[in-house]
Amino acid sequence: MPTFQQHEIHELHAGASLVRIAPQFGGRLLSWHVDGEPVIFWPDSADWSNVARVRGGNPILFPFLGRHLVDGQIGRWRDASGSVRDLPMHGFARDLPFAAQASDDGTALTMTLDSHATPRADYPFDFRFDVTYRLVDPHTLDVVLTTANLGSAPLPYYAGHHFYFALPHDERHTTTLELPPTQRRHQLADGTISAPEPGDARYALDDPRIHDRFHCLDGVPSGPVRITMPGRGRTIEIALDVPGSVPWYAVTTWTEKPESDFYCVEPWLGLPDAIHNGLGLRHVAPGATETAALRLHVGPRAG
Repeated sequence: MPTFQQHEIHELHAGASLVRIAPQFGGRLLSWHVDGEPVIFWPDSADWSNVARVRGGNPILFPFLGRHLVDGQIGRWRDASGSVRDLPMHGFARDLPFAAQASDDGTALTMTLDSHATPRADYPFDFRFDVTYRLVDPHTLDVVLTTANLGSAPLPYYAGHHFYFALPHDERHTTTLELPPTQRRHQLADGTISAPEPGDARYALDDPRIHDRFHCLDGVPSGPVRITMPGRGRTIEIALDVPGSVPWYAVTTWTEKPESDFYCVEPWLGLPDAIHNGLGLRHVAPGATETAALRLHVGPRAG
């Protein structure tokens, strides 16, 4: 197996496209390079002793995403019987090893997290959760999340992505985000979600109105989410209308610091604390399976 930063990883190849993935570290997509240039950011000095907290790649958020609270305490949730349970912010998947199965042609990898390897006291459900990355061509990456309920009770979940797109911080003001019709919301200090306000069709990424904001989709989007980076000569499109996929609920925008050389655009199936507020909360029936799929496409370099 190839090594990266002194760790064994999986690589996907298609032409001049290279994807690096570390299944044993939370099923983490580490980076994606097209024509030698980073599309997905990964730091040179990543702390592999705590990969779940590294700012980079694509952490998988499952079974819940964002902050969930009980009596003001983050990381707790109340189940249908009224019992209060612990569950980390963004769920536990990013902290656990996945089993991995690569395709014969080296363009795809499916990773599996089984409920028997998860903290049952935190999330007492029988499930199988699969994450698949597939390079369709050198500029197109499909990502599929599949949740199967192997138990006898409805399985609550709302999963999501946390894509760290590579972007020099001094290019945020010239980089734009285009969205289909949305309503803009955010999480308040007490864990509740703000009232919706009309979203714009286009923002610059230095716009403070979109820092740590949820752009709630108005049904299945008619077009892609588009990030246009003039400084990089690149356009990234995120298609959320893949046939067979359950509907995505929102796209979240966030970055860590003014000097961070990444910007996160994150398709989510629900909003934070959905287990309590119901905003995007999904239930998979016993014996059923749900798929949430998207497609990333990188436009050609300028010139």
